[in-house]
Amino acid sequence: MNPRWDVVVVGARAAGASTAMLLARAGLRVLCVDRARYGSDTVSTHALMRAGVLQLSRWGLLDAIREAGTPPVRRTVFHYGDETVAVTVRPTPEVDALYAPRRTVLDPVLADAAVRAGATVRYGTPVTGLLRGHDGRVTGVLTRDRDGRPREETAALVVGADGRSSLVADAVGAPVRYAGSAAAEIVYGYWAELPVDGYDWLYRPGVSAGAIPTNDGLTCVFAGGRPGVVAGLVRAHGPEGALCALTAPGPLGPGLAAARRVGGVRHVRGVPGRLRHPFGPGWALVGDAGCWKDPLSTHGITAGLRDAELLARAVLAAPRPGRAQLAALAGYAASRDALSLPMLRVVEQIAAHDWDLPRIRALLMELSSAMVDEIELLTALPPAA
Repeated sequence: MNPRWDVVVVGARAAGASTAMLLARAGLRVLCVDRARYGSDTVSTHALMRAGVLQLSRWGLLDAIREAGTPPVRRTVFHYGDETVAVTVRPTPEVDALYAPRRTVLDPVLADAAVRAGATVRYGTPVTGLLRGHDGRVTGVLTRDRDGRPREETAALVVGADGRSSLVADAVGAPVRYAGSAAAEIVYGYWAELPVDGYDWLYRPGVSAGAIPTNDGLTCVFAGGRPGVVAGLVRAHGPEGALCALTAPGPLGPGLAAARRVGGVRHVRGVPGRLRHPFGPGWALVGDAGCWKDPLSTHGITAGLRDAELLARAVLAAPRPGRAQLAALAGYAASRDALSLPMLRVVEQIAAHDWDLPRIRALLMELSSAMVDEIELLTALPPAA
């Protein structure tokens, strides 16, 4: 086979655009396709953890996030019932603060960087299937252009970065290595004129909530709990009424009542966490396609940026198909799993909402420890291409 592309990346959001950018910066011929339109919004908690900000800084993209008006977050406040614990974000040369950009900001910044690096990025281009060689190896994708015409794109490697319901993962039958059973149900929306001092996380028995300052002077407010409880409130009071009912007993309630809602409030039904085997002959998975966490982790974007770096390094170590590439991808899988599995298991317990306040504090300490491991691994990596 003489493929047209070295890599085709399916999905041009955080994980996919980052992977395409890193591979193109190293000189590979990269096509990145997405069925959505450029700059479209998507369900997101927005919050970047330290590892996510570190990646944007290392890639030279953090200034663009700041210039888009994304407010710096220099404090994280935890509310455990009536007790409040504030933690100052310790600045470093690469991470001056945390940030929570809207996806209408973050995704275009990453996609534009991929284009500048030499990748071809096409929007409004759904992938309808995979191409395979006589030996069953994935050799490319079948797409449909805006006029509905089918088109074949051959590649040495196809990367599925197409989200939780990944067509690539389903088409290759990627084995599930970890499957959770608990998932929170969430309502969220945006409010203006809501005073918050950084990331605000609120916990009381049966309820998790948060307020995340983002672009345009808005704050993303979410609340989650057991599916039956949240769904019952939504049926009785609508999504906004459910969110207000869940947050009213805590310190966020009075400010939310006085703030101005911008846009509607969305109700998102929970899906348990899942970790899929992320590679095989001619294919790999990155981001939510390979590892899906409950949104209460507020770690999905950060993990996607992290895994884009790990995958890109593996591909660049062995860009041609064969045993060497499979060995390099196995190394990617081992690193991803070592960082992801502890988080998945902790987030599963948080999402179940079976905890009391001492237990949620212990779970959040475990999650923080996993994030330290993540930072240490990324910091030890040499500069990217």
